[in-house]
Amino acid sequence: MSRPLGLSAYRALSRRNPAHPYLPTTQRPNGELIWIHAPEKGGGPAALALACRMIGARDGVSVLFTNGEKENTPVSSDPNNLIRDVVPADHPDSTAAFIAHWAPDAVLWLWGALRPNLVLECADADIPMILGNAEADGFEGRRDRWLREVPRALLTRFEKVIARSDIASARLAQMGCSNAQLEQDAPLHFSGAALPFSVSDFDELARTLRGRPVWCATAVQPGEVNTVLKAHRHAMRLSHRLLLILNLADETQEQECIETIAQQGMRKAIWENGEFPDDNCQVLLACSQGELGLWYRVAPVSFLGSSLAAGKGGLDPMHAASLGTAVLYGPNVRNHLHAFSQLASAGAARIVNDANALGVAVARLIAPDQAATMAMAGWDVVSKSAATTDRLVDLLQDALDAPRKGA
Repeated sequence: MSRPLGLSAYRALSRRNPAHPYLPTTQRPNGELIWIHAPEKGGGPAALALACRMIGARDGVSVLFTNGEKENTPVSSDPNNLIRDVVPADHPDSTAAFIAHWAPDAVLWLWGALRPNLVLECADADIPMILGNAEADGFEGRRDRWLREVPRALLTRFEKVIARSDIASARLAQMGCSNAQLEQDAPLHFSGAALPFSVSDFDELARTLRGRPVWCATAVQPGEVNTVLKAHRHAMRLSHRLLLILNLADETQEQECIETIAQQGMRKAIWENGEFPDDNCQVLLACSQGELGLWYRVAPVSFLGSSLAAGKGGLDPMHAASLGTAVLYGPNVRNHLHAFSQLASAGAARIVNDANALGVAVARLIAPDQAATMAMAGWDVVSKSAATTDRLVDLLQDALDAPRKGA
């Protein structure tokens, strides 16, 4: 395929920059290999979940995962067939060495921020490429604004382009994506496996509560405890039987939190001591982070802590939304900003800034129809994201199964 003048000029200019030798992290494994690149900030967890799904869906396939020059996405444990590396500088020699070493059988590029030399190397090697989870802001870099021919030309190298919004679809169509090439699907989110829980604990707790209204506050930081308790007191004015499940971010907070609850004049039970809430209990204190799956299933409304306190970044809201609880959160959720924004746009999550706002929101959402509406909206977001994952896995499977042009 001939190259437009702007793309040829970019390639020539990039060659003038110093070439940094590419040093791979390991040898290429035998068999099929997919390269997944996720350059969007915060997009790593969803991309990694997709990589693991692909490994489970196809016997013997390996996945090379990259998500930027410096960013690294930690996980508790990688599957054996997942390889991490860092993309090289976009110099023709460096990118050629990268593609020659890994020789991917298919490429999934997420969001945008296309690297021309890498895309061209893949195209020249006849490697099928898919652009997924594409968004308009992935094509708003300085180079994209000044060298408009470059992203237009690069998009033609992708067999399929999946936009995640109406704005993205319109932008990509404007840039030259054909109707046959362009699709639109829901945004890709990390949903992972549902958080585990003890069925016996759930059943016993349900019998104990007997339909009593309940909400939970999870991963609450020391500076958020008073806010949550004040909000609970406010909500109890309208629902005097309301129970708060107070889950702490750190087990070392327990004694201090017990004293704070006593100062507030509230009656408590401590879950780790084997205590269940009786009718007079107002706060069930749970100090372990290992039972979030239980609390999200029990409570129709959940405040996700570590979001009012600065510098903590919040919890992943998709875990909560997937288990049928309405989501409340504070403004400091930089670690999962896109997921919170998506849930908020769908009406599945609501931001609160202080104790009064939290108390008002809890009191309103304790009404079963209100919480159920938000929970259904959250489930819709999660299920659509799962369908997007299925679609991308299918496209990758098709790309691996299709005969290569040069074969």
